[in-house]
Amino acid sequence: MTLAAKQQNHLFETRPLAPNLGAEIIGIDLARGVNDAQFAAIYNAFLKHQVLLFGTQDLPPGRQVEFARRFGEVQIHVMNQYHADGYPELYRLSNLDANGNPNGRHPDKGTLEWHTDGSWQRVTGQATIIYAEVVAGEGGETHFCDMVGAYERLTPAWKNRIAKLRAVHNLDFSRTRRHGEDQMTDAQRNAVPPVDHPIVRTHPDTGRKCLFLGDHAEYISGMDYDEGRALIEELNSLAIQPDLTYEHRWTPHELLVWDNRCVQHRATSYDPATQRRVIRRCTVLGESPK
Repeated sequence: MTLAAKQQNHLFETRPLAPNLGAEIIGIDLARGVNDAQFAAIYNAFLKHQVLLFGTQDLPPGRQVEFARRFGEVQIHVMNQYHADGYPELYRLSNLDANGNPNGRHPDKGTLEWHTDGSWQRVTGQATIIYAEVVAGEGGETHFCDMVGAYERLTPAWKNRIAKLRAVHNLDFSRTRRHGEDQMTDAQRNAVPPVDHPIVRTHPDTGRKCLFLGDHAEYISGMDYDEGRALIEELNSLAIQPDLTYEHRWTPHELLVWDNRCVQHRATSYDPATQRRVIRRCTVLGESPK
């Protein structure tokens, strides 16, 4: 057992969430904050398991932001209508009206598609941290899939074909086609112009290669638009495999953290007219993919 593993075992326990992805962290109370040794062990588990679950706990908004800042700079999302609780770093998705009742409107249908948070920026998302305030009785789950495993399962021909390709990621593209009833403003659109990233990125901490696409990827640089769209859709479909996936059904006041650099995720649908669902999210910025 490595020294890091021994230190981790001393500070908290882990329980696998799925055979190939995810772990529950047992014995950490985030509301009390984490010290340097605890965070180092948490980050080691984050790299190893890619998705971490922290069980039911009362976590105020400020503590969530404080925990996110341990990972790095926290994104101020361009979609400022979702900012919450006096913290611009927080992004609240809620279908509740002023009286706390379901309003019948899904807050962001783009979340229902497989994607990577912040891939539409030059400096992309590193970690995303979600806390469940209110959970739907039916639906509203969050699913995750391992993009390292997805890349490793591609045939040599596929790997050779995409080795040097770059995809253009565009928030306006994904937002318009998935949630067109609430489009971006001109100011929001101008703040985040399309950016290109390698389809195959190398994880900066582990050195492992993974697929980097998802629903924000619009087209392939230097390729006919329709041909590039078809390639992206085919790769996005190939990437999602059941045994590389963890499907999380929420309990109120749980928190999940995952590595955006090597994991795609999506929410599942729910009835916003009858079910109540409120989550608050923050995304930690990482680096420009290489």
